[in-house]
Amino acid sequence: MKSNKTFYFGLTMLGTIVLAAIFAPLITRFDPIEQDLMTTLSSPNATHWLGTDAFGRDVFSRIIFGARIDLTIGILAVLLPFIVGVTLGLVTGWFGGRFDSFIMRIVDTVIAFPFYVLAIALVFIFGPGVKSMIVAISLVGWVAYCRIVRANVLVAKAQDYVHAATLTGLPTTRILRKHLLPNVISQAIVFSMSDIVLSILAIVSLGYLGLGVAVPTPEWGSMIQEGQPYLLQQWWIATIPGFMVVIVGFSLSLIGDGLVARLER
Repeated sequence: MKSNKTFYFGLTMLGTIVLAAIFAPLITRFDPIEQDLMTTLSSPNATHWLGTDAFGRDVFSRIIFGARIDLTIGILAVLLPFIVGVTLGLVTGWFGGRFDSFIMRIVDTVIAFPFYVLAIALVFIFGPGVKSMIVAISLVGWVAYCRIVRANVLVAKAQDYVHAATLTGLPTTRILRKHLLPNVISQAIVFSMSDIVLSILAIVSLGYLGLGVAVPTPEWGSMIQEGQPYLLQQWWIATIPGFMVVIVGFSLSLIGDGLVARLER
């Protein structure tokens, strides 16, 4: 990985945003929800680096604090489906039978619906909020990991090293954990990079539609929605949060490409 410039460039970009979100109180002196009606819709200046919104709130402060919400939900909404999907894919691919058929029918049913439509419907049912978004995206996102791992298990379990492990009398759990899992999980890890981007886009979309984090908590989707009426004059209010989504997606894509290049060696 030392010579993989793509991976490290993406990691540097994403790491910078993550560090800015973690140390947000040290980077900016403005409260992201504090209103100052005397400085509404001000242009970027030495005091407010990215200007202010319609309520006089510092846009730069809201962006870096909003990164906490979007990145945290995006990562958690992928981590939980990753664990569930990889586990189910490993088990169903190995044992097959009725359990495999049952899980695959659930997978086919979930895939039949568009991702965003199903996520929005679930958030509408559960109600707006961080927990409901994580649950909604998790209920939809696990199917991809299950299919990826299951397909790899079906190929891997026919290999000689798996037959050798079986003939030696090793327990099934050890074969799955020590022999199969390390050889079938790589594609799922690479896919998780693009899946985080998809989850963040879903979070931003839900925030834009008013189904995300409750106002006035800073969140990129709600910031885009709030800045839309002022797009022609104060373009930075809505454009910069959208630009941050692009930067995060680009950095994760570079990391994913770097992992692919490394795994293909």
